[in-house]
Amino acid sequence: MYIYEKAPAKINLMLDVLHKRQDGFHEVEMVMTMVDLADRLTLSDPGGSRISLSSQSGYIPLDDKNLAVKAARLLRQRFGISRGVHMHLEKRIPVAAGLAGGSSDAAAALRGLNRLWELGLSMAELEELGAELGSDVPFCVRGGTALATGRGEKLATLPNPPRCWVVLAKPPINVSTADVYGNLKAAQIGNHPSASGMKDALERGSFGDVCGGLGNVLEDVTLKLYPGVGRLKKVMENLGADGVLMSGSGPTVFGLAAKEEKAKRICNGLRGFCEEVYAVRTLG
Repeated sequence: MYIYEKAPAKINLMLDVLHKRQDGFHEVEMVMTMVDLADRLTLSDPGGSRISLSSQSGYIPLDDKNLAVKAARLLRQRFGISRGVHMHLEKRIPVAAGLAGGSSDAAAALRGLNRLWELGLSMAELEELGAELGSDVPFCVRGGTALATGRGEKLATLPNPPRCWVVLAKPPINVSTADVYGNLKAAQIGNHPSASGMKDALERGSFGDVCGGLGNVLEDVTLKLYPGVGRLKKVMENLGADGVLMSGSGPTVFGLAAKEEKAKRICNGLRGFCEEVYAVRTLG
């Protein structure tokens, strides 16, 4: 028996940090949505009790450092499961890119193992388990578009953005989320993007207002640490994207385009500047 799960990438339409919490996490407001760039997870029961992971990618750990493996171990421990699983991960989302690839893989593992091991867990229960693995995992379990608050685990479903093209460009650097948040001075943030404004734009289905409401307070930190991200953003703006933003803690920059022709033109313009470029659609 094989179980197949897609693990789509996410982008942040807006990301705001309100303050640092006593538990060491940051209080955030984020609007996130899924795009049609996805890893694919295949799960099977090989017999026995071993948990194993394979992948065609040479850039990810295949042991307990991998969030998908952690997800399997969490379910086994929590529910007294003795069965094993083999997972094969076809990796397409760039690693350490600000696109929640690892979190989405963990979410796919939770959903797939819920089916393979016949646990009967609800989506809300899977989201709660996901929060123990990482702040983005609950959203990746749910999918769609959502306002995330708390440290990212409290979700309110929102309408999907108007169907459009998303050009993703990842420069050849890896960004540490911990380093970015470690260098963030939340009390000194002067310009906060509006979660309510983005919510209104989505509810009205206004592509122009979605583009106008893009904002990410982590950009200032990442652009100082990695100036190439700022140069990439400027190139994408000059190529005519309708809206441009860094996703998450970076380094991936995305550009929204209402028309396929424009998305292709932006992709072509980025080819000489950045090797990892994708033109995908929003989901939903």
